Amino acid sequence: MILTIIKDKPTKLFLGIACFFCCNALIAEAIGTKLFSLEKIFDTHPVNFTLFGESGLSFTLTCGVLLWPLEFVITDIVNEYYGPKAVRRLSITAVILISYAFLMYFLAIRIPPADVWLASSSKQGVDNIQTSFNAIFGQNMRIIIGSIVAFLVSQIVDVTIFHKIKRMTGDKHLWLRATGSTLISQLVDSYVVLFIAFGGIFSWQLILGIGIMNYSYKFVMALVLTPAIYYVEKRIEKYVGHDTAKKMKRAAMGQEEMFTDIPTAG
Repeated sequence: MILTIIKDKPTKLFLGIACFFCCNALIAEAIGTKLFSLEKIFDTHPVNFTLFGESGLSFTLTCGVLLWPLEFVITDIVNEYYGPKAVRRLSITAVILISYAFLMYFLAIRIPPADVWLASSSKQGVDNIQTSFNAIFGQNMRIIIGSIVAFLVSQIVDVTIFHKIKRMTGDKHLWLRATGSTLISQLVDSYVVLFIAFGGIFSWQLILGIGIMNYSYKFVMALVLTPAIYYVEKRIEKYVGHDTAKKMKRAAMGQEEMFTDIPTAG
């Protein structure tokens, strides 16, 4: 049984995708404490937009946004070949792992540090390495909850829109269902996390303004990454074979059993 699973190409592919999906989500959450200026990357001054009466808005983003667009690309690929049940399972698995990771971060923060470790911080140019450790891994609980809820909600939105478009277009226009579902789900993601994390702390005008700045970046990235979906699709067809890929797509739409008559040669 286990050898059959290991040799089955669609199964091996799903395992690989699942590992990358969860790992990418964990890294995005871990590096999300750092903010960066998008303008500085291009050696320009902050744009200083004024939106909803809030001035001085610029593209100050969390480093997590460097990786989150990949999650939505992977979601669309899994949607295309494995269906919404697989996406939901992946999403729930990622949330469980993220929650576990934060639990371990908080546990590590509260463990008394060794004197030799504290002493080493001066050699690294850090005044107090324990304080730095706490600052990096000790994210605000509202931000953590907001991020997890936003991720789950946006995944549900992405799956739903993707399949509604696919029912109308069939196997054609992959770019439309992939990009369209991502653009809408990213908008939802941007505002759910902001309202949960900063509702009652920031004014709604500031939250709307920050959300638009963040979403502008995600909007551009969704368009930029659209060709990557076609590239991955070609690689999958080459790996599993054209006929198997077609069966996987039909199974994803609930038109036939996933692995019926699919070759298991690895």
